[in-house]
Amino acid sequence: MDGVSSPPPPGAYWVDGEIVAGGVAAVSPIDHAIIVGDGVFETLKVVDGVPFALTRHLGRLKRSADGLGLPEPDDGLVRKAVAETLAADREAERLRITWSSGPGPLGSDRGGGPGTLLVASSPGTVWPETVRVHLCEWTRNERGALTGLKTTSYAENVRALEAAHQREASEALLTNTQGRLCEGTGTNVFLVVDRQLVTPPLSSGCLAGITRELVLELTEVVEREMEPGEFAIASEAFLTSSTREVGAISAVDDTVLPEAPGPVTAELTAAFAALVATNPDP
Repeated sequence: MDGVSSPPPPGAYWVDGEIVAGGVAAVSPIDHAIIVGDGVFETLKVVDGVPFALTRHLGRLKRSADGLGLPEPDDGLVRKAVAETLAADREAERLRITWSSGPGPLGSDRGGGPGTLLVASSPGTVWPETVRVHLCEWTRNERGALTGLKTTSYAENVRALEAAHQREASEALLTNTQGRLCEGTGTNVFLVVDRQLVTPPLSSGCLAGITRELVLELTEVVEREMEPGEFAIASEAFLTSSTREVGAISAVDDTVLPEAPGPVTAELTAAFAALVATNPDP
């Protein structure tokens, strides 16, 4: 059947050693990142052609690879791929680095060959000043094999985020198997409760977000187990991620936050913006 192919999205694409044209087949159809989600990745903000916090992101990429039992990606090669991708896309605002176990059988066994390294760039996302979030019905397994790893096995997040969108929310939050607040599909969450800034600990099963880590360095934060019901007594709350940085939460389902953005959120938003402007690789 004849059809008109869609133009490739804007950006540049680096696959195992070279820049390839968007829309061109460049990855094996039996690559395990595609077949079973057997890969790890990082998403970075790009500011004026410079990837923000690259060293921290590459450190987490290696930790995720180790946790998944993959060989570590070569740091020099990844940096070279990043530089070549950004040179090919001078307008890039977002960068994704993906490292998989490479081609393998149509099952869970790995192929044992070299891994696959992919780097892609794109425009950024314009985030609203405040967002609504949905506390979804599904849980994060804080004791699972992938806990704390940033892997390409993202179907759970896709499903949860779609459920949030159906409720006119822009992010979904998940609890863990103990019913404690954990994280969003691509974010960490912070609340101000009794004038104290709090966030779930890594033991909750949440990902060790790079922006989360930097916020913990910028201000005093208490990491503790948190109940979803604490949104009802919080004075303000916000999400963090590498692309949205610090973003205020206006409501969690039917619970409306008193201030969005509140003073703590506003102060951290300004502090983080200053960090990005003055130190590209903190």
